[in-house]
This record gives sequence, C-alpha cells and structure tokens, in this order.
Amino acid sequence: MGMLALGLGSAAAAQKPAPLVVLVDTGTEMPMALFRDGRLVAGMHQDLGVALAGKLGRGATFLPLPRKRIALALESGQADLICLYLPPWLPGATQWSRGFFPMTEVVVSDTSVPQPRRLKDLSGQPVATVLGYYYPELEQAMGAGFIRDDGHSSSGNLRKMAAGRLHHAITQQSTLDYYLKVGEKLSLHPPLVVKTYMAQCAVSPRGQVGLAEVNKAISGVVKDGELARIIASYQTRLK
Repeated sequence: MGMLALGLGSAAAAQKPAPLVVLVDTGTEMPMALFRDGRLVAGMHQDLGVALAGKLGRGATFLPLPRKRIALALESGQADLICLYLPPWLPGATQWSRGFFPMTEVVVSDTSVPQPRRLKDLSGQPVATVLGYYYPELEQAMGAGFIRDDGHSSSGNLRKMAAGRLHHAITQQSTLDYYLKVGEKLSLHPPLVVKTYMAQCAVSPRGQVGLAEVNKAISGVVKDGELARIIASYQTRLK
C-alpha cells in the first residue's frame, strides 16, 4: 500500500507542468521590479507573472537578464514571455499578446517654478530624462527647445527633484505614484500627460505556452480583478 501511494505521488509530480519562465529586465526599477543578489524579489513583474502562471496552471520562475539579452532568450525558448513591453521596444521573432496593462507617461514639475500648461511650455528648460530612452513626443512638442538632463533612472531623477537640483522630469505615472506612496518629499504641480498606452506581453515562439493560452490568462486576471489589485497595491494613498 505504501509503495502504491509512493508510486502515485511520483506519477502526479511527473505530470505537474513545468513553471512558467518569465523574463525581467535587470534595468527595471520599482514599482516594476526589485532585485536582491541577482534575484527578483518584488514588484509588478513578479506579481503579474505569478498571476498569469496561476491562470495557466503553473508556478512561476523569473529569469533576470540585461535588456540586450532578452530578445535572444525569447527567440531561443530560454524563457516563455516578458510582460509590460511594446513591440517597438523588442524587435525579433516573438509573438505579442493583446494590450492589457494601462501605462501613462507624464512630465512632472515642482511647485518652485510656474505650472506648465502644455509640453511646449517646457521649451528651453532642462527636463530630467533617462539615459538611452527616446522621447518622440517631447521632441515633437519642443523641437530644438527640448533640453535633456540624462540620469540613470526615473527614481534617481525624482530624488534630484526632491533635492531641488531639477524642476521637471518625465516618468511613468506608476513610478511617480510609488515614490509618493513610499514617502518621497515632492511638491508637484498636476502632471502633464505625454501619452497613454496598453502594455503587452512578448511570447516566445519556442516556449512552453502559446499565444492563445497567454491571451486567455490575461483575460482571466483582468476579468477577476487581479490586475486591478496589483496596480492599486503600488499606488499612493496620499491626497
């Protein structure tokens, strides 16, 4: 009887699906991702990956890689997917899920300077940007008047604003919400919206799950409110 139970347990374990392998860009910061000793330990990427894996009947494991290695890892099947991306950011032989994760890019200005009413009002003034990122909307609005002040991260740029070293910065609304929630001392005018979009997941053509399965899992986390709960958990409660 004991041998039979052991055999059945081994068979069940053998049939258990392998974990969903979720890529995460090591250059990502909170609220999207927090790394310790090279491991993902918190953030929206982790929460979303676990939620999608659950809908797929799998556990989740996370593979942090530098941005330059992500496309090859997907194409080769080393990982199953990466989320919160857009196709222009990741060229290559990957499949794309439907858009589902709301993202808003904003420019924030501190209250020590006059409130800008439109992007063009920032012309000729340094705007904190992230090194290596492209901002076509700001270039279009200001032309030669778009003056970049490159930093290594949005969070670092917000800290520069808090210290009074810069007065304007472009960032994701989610990043701004998170840093206000954790207590960053910023006195800001209402942000100017640069653009809004729905982020997607890039799915490996050689992975363990197909595009239709991923889209079904996405629909599940949206429909049952799990996505909304993930987003809300990183937003400020300050009024």
